[in-house]
Amino acid sequence: MTVCPEIMTAIPTAPQRDGGLPVRRTPGLRATILSFVWVLVGLCGGSTFAAGPKPNIVYILCDDLGYGDVRCLNSDGKIATPRMDALARDGMVFTDAHSGSAVCTPTRYGVMTGRYAWRSRLQSGVLGGLSPSLIEPGRLTVASLLKDHGYHTACVGKWHLGVDWVKLDGKDVNPLSIETPKQVHNVDYSSPFANGPLANGFDEYFGISASLDMVPYTFLRGDRVEVLPTVDKAFAMMHGREGGKTRLGPAAPEFEDEHVLPALTKETIRIVESQAAAAKSGKPFFIYLPLASPHTPIAPTAEWRGKSGLNPYADFVMQTDHCIGQIVDAIDKAGLKENTLIVVTSDNGCSPQAKFDELLAKGHNPSDVFRGTKADIFEGGHHIPFLVRWPARVKAGTETDQTVWLGDFMATCAELVGAPLPENAGEDSVSYLAVLEGRATGPVHEAVVHHSINGSFAIRQGEWKLAVCPDSGGWSAPRPNNPQASKGLPDVQLFNLKDEIGEQTNLQDAHPEVVKKLRALLEKYIADGRSTPGAPQKNAVEVKLVK
Repeated sequence: MTVCPEIMTAIPTAPQRDGGLPVRRTPGLRATILSFVWVLVGLCGGSTFAAGPKPNIVYILCDDLGYGDVRCLNSDGKIATPRMDALARDGMVFTDAHSGSAVCTPTRYGVMTGRYAWRSRLQSGVLGGLSPSLIEPGRLTVASLLKDHGYHTACVGKWHLGVDWVKLDGKDVNPLSIETPKQVHNVDYSSPFANGPLANGFDEYFGISASLDMVPYTFLRGDRVEVLPTVDKAFAMMHGREGGKTRLGPAAPEFEDEHVLPALTKETIRIVESQAAAAKSGKPFFIYLPLASPHTPIAPTAEWRGKSGLNPYADFVMQTDHCIGQIVDAIDKAGLKENTLIVVTSDNGCSPQAKFDELLAKGHNPSDVFRGTKADIFEGGHHIPFLVRWPARVKAGTETDQTVWLGDFMATCAELVGAPLPENAGEDSVSYLAVLEGRATGPVHEAVVHHSINGSFAIRQGEWKLAVCPDSGGWSAPRPNNPQASKGLPDVQLFNLKDEIGEQTNLQDAHPEVVKKLRALLEKYIADGRSTPGAPQKNAVEVKLVK
């Protein structure tokens, strides 16, 4: 694992262990002074943000972007990502950030709620474009929290948390999985849907229901489709290639997959420009931008095809990087750079649909030094890019090896606005504001839990990672439900990521005491309904540690 050369020249280089994880640095004078100030403020019963303006927040969640796809994180990477690299130079890089799951829906649930999605009804897999809402009625979301504290809240992009469509008489859809081909016409697309983004704290919404390979193929605005899907379409999974296509289903006549990324970018810029005056007058905005790229269908527009010299996936990553840059430029042009917190991250690791064989043959590994891909319990499934720029509070050219997960956004926002979280909200969320400001003097998390597509668990504490399964839990070898592949393998896997980031040596037999300790902690987190201090809470369903 490497970080931008520009960053490493701006700060003292952290010594690297054999496994690639930076050694924790002792905080310097600035961090010590800030910590002392924070203690004084706390004793006075206040918050550092009580006296200052609240930041605008733009949270960009890429779809299936691998850690190794961002040049500043992977010095051996072959995809040019100048705009993300610039954000890293101007802000902070997290080298040990994780998605809540190795696939998309559960990660999005965690971002919005600060709660692991395996506490919800969804125990494995993902929702479809027609699935009902996953977020429980009345649950606090990041958007509702910020809206209650004076923010204008907007969601632009791939929702994929379910909405309650009006179904045709006698018809139904799968509640917790992708709809079947026979179900795609079971919805009354002319009627408004309920319990979408507007019901979860957003003032405005524009985007698509789920992944761009799921119906309906039409834009949504507010609580309804913008153009009725009156034809059936399917798109090539990778433009310019023969082979697989997306699911066939209802589409707006003019809707094309390659138009989505530019449309989401244009809408985000419109919101920034329309909210700039209010933001300068004391009403900040929050934009949650869950992109649909570079997920399938891999659909770069004409001007980006062939740009990478690698393959269409790499072209699509480059276009995604460019669109992020356009949004950053809009923020800066509006005079909002100093006090706008920008986060760029990904919902999970890179998908095999990117054609790893083609990319590896040209020297590019989307998973960088990590084992596995999207869907896996291995690091390649959930170890993700995480870049933050916030000139007012985050020192340029910094990096941290703090272990965090995307659900920490909830507690961070709560601290930003000086609002303690209720007992029944953000049960797994820990603020990383102290990390951003250079005040953290130790790990912010006791431990972090990982989850794979088939519901397999892992728990990470310090250098140790325990996976409670004998296989990948996902799409890499050894695959689940393959007795031949997992024959003779232990029931659990214990890795020391300090010594070996590639997760090749299972140490469960050599360190049974670590296995026992981590398993007990994971069982406690499950039983308590939370992994943070506070009153025990209830999970939505019984959670089984071993599937």
